[in-house]
Amino acid sequence: MTIGYESEHHQFRDSVRSFVRERIVPHHEQWENDSCLDPALFTEAGKRGLLGFSVPEAYGGPGVEDFRYNAIVVDEVNRAGAAAAGIAFSLQNDVVLPYLTDMTTPDQKARWLPGTVTGETILGIAMTEPGTGSDLTGIRTTAVRDGDHYVVNGSKTFISNGQNGTLFVVAVRTSADKHKGLSLLIVESDTPGFSRGRNLEKIGLHAQDTSELTFTDMRVPVANLLGEEGQGFYQLVHNLPQERLSLSVGAVSAAEGVLVQTLEYVKERSAFGQPIAGFQNTRFVLAELATELDLARTYLDDCIRQHVRGELTPARAARLKWWTTELQVRVADRCLQLHGGYGYMREYAVARAFVDARIQTIYGGTTEIMKTIVAKDLGI
Repeated sequence: MTIGYESEHHQFRDSVRSFVRERIVPHHEQWENDSCLDPALFTEAGKRGLLGFSVPEAYGGPGVEDFRYNAIVVDEVNRAGAAAAGIAFSLQNDVVLPYLTDMTTPDQKARWLPGTVTGETILGIAMTEPGTGSDLTGIRTTAVRDGDHYVVNGSKTFISNGQNGTLFVVAVRTSADKHKGLSLLIVESDTPGFSRGRNLEKIGLHAQDTSELTFTDMRVPVANLLGEEGQGFYQLVHNLPQERLSLSVGAVSAAEGVLVQTLEYVKERSAFGQPIAGFQNTRFVLAELATELDLARTYLDDCIRQHVRGELTPARAARLKWWTTELQVRVADRCLQLHGGYGYMREYAVARAFVDARIQTIYGGTTEIMKTIVAKDLGI
């Protein structure tokens, strides 16, 4: 069975593109300078129906289990060069929301899901700790049962939506067992003992708030436990293919956007008495990148179709993630080179695309981790 984009998807894409043009592009430079998105962006996106697709109607959502809508949002935002906003929407819809729709009780759904649709609840996930990186078994944040509460102590770092976030999925250690000792708690940001650290200064994605979080004798109700104790490792691993698929959507669309912008630039910019586009090297570079992006888009669309059918495997998601994100970095680098010194100036979109791309091969699982997953799938 072939699953493509249908008329309702194209209509939705037009709506998203209009929202990006009106509400994101004119303000993105200011958000870059502020090192944080305007939280109102989430509520405005909620009003336009860009959030919480998979939330059931009983909890205020459309109840649409169709990742193509998710992909369209990430696609259009990243294509416009607003990668920080793209990551924020990806995190909200694709990375964190599945924990709340798929792993919660009816009471928990009633508490948390409505706000994710309206944008009043901004989601984050707190896994990474100082010194742990991709190693989930190294998590040291503890949650000790005390009656009807867990007392949580520890710290997290590199947490996206760290400043704006109001609800976090937090990975904690409830026992010493490396795998069965991990559990997930849902933590509201107004919980006593919850504190945000500094907004970290990154080389790229300046408009995406990334923070340290600290938990000091933070009392979290047992009612906020996701599933059962000891299921955390398996819960986290379960959602990784969709997270990596979403990152790949952003990688390909951002790279396509940079290529289009560079094509315009080389046609307008002249050197040695002719447009840069007239040089053989320019033509060869752009021909190569266009070909690679066509291949990447075809592979990406096939993986989206598989995911919609429930057939996307962790290994295929890993293949897609490492290849498309490395391609994004390569496209940004070679397009910047064609801009010469202007490509190094922040006022040029290609400069932002270059620094924004670099993190893509790191978060969501490094390229090296992705290749390890693929190698294991090959039986080696």
